[in-house]
Amino acid sequence: MSETSYMEQELRSQPETWAEAAGIGAAGGPLPEPGRRVAVVGCGTSWFMAQSYAALRESSGAGVTDPFAASEAFLGHARDYDAVVAITRSGTTTEVLRVLEAVQGRIPTVTILGDPDTPAKELSDATVTLPFADERSVVQTRFATTALTLLRAHLGEDLTGAIDDARDALSAPVAPEWVEAEQFTFLGTGWTYGLANEAALKMREASQSWTESYPAMEYRHGPIAIAAPNRVTWLFGTAPAGLEAEVTRTGARFVRHDRDPLADLVLVQRVALERARARGLDPDSPRSLTRSVMLTVPAAR
Repeated sequence: MSETSYMEQELRSQPETWAEAAGIGAAGGPLPEPGRRVAVVGCGTSWFMAQSYAALRESSGAGVTDPFAASEAFLGHARDYDAVVAITRSGTTTEVLRVLEAVQGRIPTVTILGDPDTPAKELSDATVTLPFADERSVVQTRFATTALTLLRAHLGEDLTGAIDDARDALSAPVAPEWVEAEQFTFLGTGWTYGLANEAALKMREASQSWTESYPAMEYRHGPIAIAAPNRVTWLFGTAPAGLEAEVTRTGARFVRHDRDPLADLVLVQRVALERARARGLDPDSPRSLTRSVMLTVPAAR
């Protein structure tokens, strides 16, 4: 593996891409306004960003917001959605394109894209393009977090602190025990549960690591049984009362930081990269994965 991978270059650019996206989001544009009933769809990493956005939008009082894996989206008339937001880096993911086709002319759509010269643009009523956040690595880092930054800014958040925290996460030490750990569990609450899911996926993709993710309050309902020495439980956001002590008693390492949770995801990306390097893996070309899933089989009827 090259000393400097595309993944490393791209994850290190996030403070700059977030700042640009925050300006776009704060300026308004075609994203759904408060009061609209919204479905958000994506696949893989984009689905996890949809989960985070949905939780943020609904908890802020902006309106009902439901996240779906594009292949499992319930978008029938009974749901009465006013808009569909699709998130896709490549603009070629088959399941997302099928959703855009299925609702065309019935539900207005806006797609957040990394590559604007793709079929998703033609199938969408409106697009927000982030070409400055597109990536060459198969493993997504900056596009996903930049898209979520855009959406947070559109909800009225000031991202200045988060951007500063991202810079801090890029210089923070990566503990050797994180690189050497046997297993990781990532936890979150509310909007950070989507980040936990994404953190676990990042570690699997880049370094073939054994990772799991759960809502933080669900961890004690069974999953904590996997906690043990040489394993890590990493929490995004506020810790439920007593959880740290319970994890520590198992011998597992409990990790939580005070920085913005999205910035803490940047640190996890770095851990995934270092674990890939320690195993001689190329994070730009992970096993069995491609930049976009383009299916040749017909959709189920």
